[in-house]
Amino acid sequence: MRGLPLSAETTPHYLHFEAEQIPPGRNDFKCAPPIRERANREKLWQGLAAGIIEMIVSDHSPCTPELKRGSFLAAWGGIASVQFVLPVIWTEAKERGFGFKDLARWLCERTALLARLPHKGALEKGRDADFAIWSPEETFTIDEAMIEHRHKVTPYLGETLYGVVKETWLRGNRVFSSLS
Repeated sequence: MRGLPLSAETTPHYLHFEAEQIPPGRNDFKCAPPIRERANREKLWQGLAAGIIEMIVSDHSPCTPELKRGSFLAAWGGIASVQFVLPVIWTEAKERGFGFKDLARWLCERTALLARLPHKGALEKGRDADFAIWSPEETFTIDEAMIEHRHKVTPYLGETLYGVVKETWLRGNRVFSSLS
């Protein structure tokens, strides 16, 4: 049927990790579909560049540590990542020559459009003041103590990323600050 709406998205873990680098027995990397090889990851970046893939979504899928233990087949399939979306994507995007406008399009504009959220997705008069203050060239290494979500299970532990978030604002209200 022609004319039906169609969209394509991906998530941070598919744009950051590659199967060749995942150590055996690491259930924290389990997700569906599984993380693929480096060549597949680069094709996803090419799809973003061409506009075939329109957006990057968090796919935040937290679980208790118990659900990630045991056999790989029985372990929970999902990756907790919402806190790290901006730095993960910025780290990978800047390496490939993308800029801030690309981030805004993939992470904000296109997702708000798809979800039909007219007050989201851009910093414009009449829209919600949702934004982050960040230092794009500053790096940090993810450790368990900095993780804000309830369960600290994530394959991003130990990853060094660009883009330190200093503050987060939601509807004009500061909801996070490390500047105090």
